[in-house]
Amino acid sequence: KKPKALAPKPLPVPSPSMPPGAEPEALARALDAHPDYRVLRRLVPRLVFPAATGPVATLLVLDTETTGMDSAQDRVIELGMVLFEFDPVSGTVVRVVDVFDELEDPGFAIPPATIAIHHITDDMVSGRQIDDAAVARMLKDVAVVIAHNAAFDRPFVEQRWPVFADMDWACSVKDIPWREEGFGSAKLEFLCSELGWFYDAHRAQIDCHALLRVLSSSLKSSSEGKPMTGLLQLFKSAENARTILRAFGSPFETKDKLKARGYRWDAEARVWYTAVKSAEALDLEAEWLKTQVYGGRSARIGLEIQDAWVQFSSRSGQSGDRVL
Repeated sequence: KKPKALAPKPLPVPSPSMPPGAEPEALARALDAHPDYRVLRRLVPRLVFPAATGPVATLLVLDTETTGMDSAQDRVIELGMVLFEFDPVSGTVVRVVDVFDELEDPGFAIPPATIAIHHITDDMVSGRQIDDAAVARMLKDVAVVIAHNAAFDRPFVEQRWPVFADMDWACSVKDIPWREEGFGSAKLEFLCSELGWFYDAHRAQIDCHALLRVLSSSLKSSSEGKPMTGLLQLFKSAENARTILRAFGSPFETKDKLKARGYRWDAEARVWYTAVKSAEALDLEAEWLKTQVYGGRSARIGLEIQDAWVQFSSRSGQSGDRVL
């Protein structure tokens, strides 16, 4: 016998309170109530928050659009920043202080492949220059600069504005374990989508607002039973140095193990590396390397300690090694 086809579940029937031509939000709620549909809402930048009830810290979310991927040759063509006050107890935003977004002429034609991503054209940036004094004012009293993939943005802005080299940084890609939080990707558009929003990505200011909304959401992680937001996790993470661990001389046949564990390949130094945030994590990683990679043999691993002032920049931290 052929199995009976499952009948599609009917959509909710509009009630008298939701006649034809009803408001879009009412229609969206009706679709949300159906198990076969999920509605995404356009992300609207949030600028008003509940007032602070105690001391606050000043943080800054930053995003850049550039002419390419190489900070040594390419240039920033758009800088977006959102300056805000943050409650380090609750992990919530209490006030948006300022919003910044400006374009800059790189002095050469923007490659077509790059324009296809952010849609910033030569005509849009022609003769434009980002206000250096305004950038410096935004950074005054900032405790931590946050970027989504800070290893990309930080070298670019440090090259253009050296004042960024004197800031503590946190990375919302590296410092939050998104897969452990139940997300299949750390891409900002994906994170927003999973949380119920969509937006026109790859322009600096709206990317900043999107990241701030994502980081204001609660994580599964908790501290002493209290909810943990992404912002709070990044704020705490910036207080602790990260250690870059390099697996020198790892056997070729262990590359899949290393990759599966989250190690990345440094083609220039020809070594697999990862980062840990505590002495306990370093000890665990060293033990895993000795048993799973070096087969119990004695080996040397490289260590580089990077605090928030150095991490994600092109500068080196304090280097050393450890014998397993």
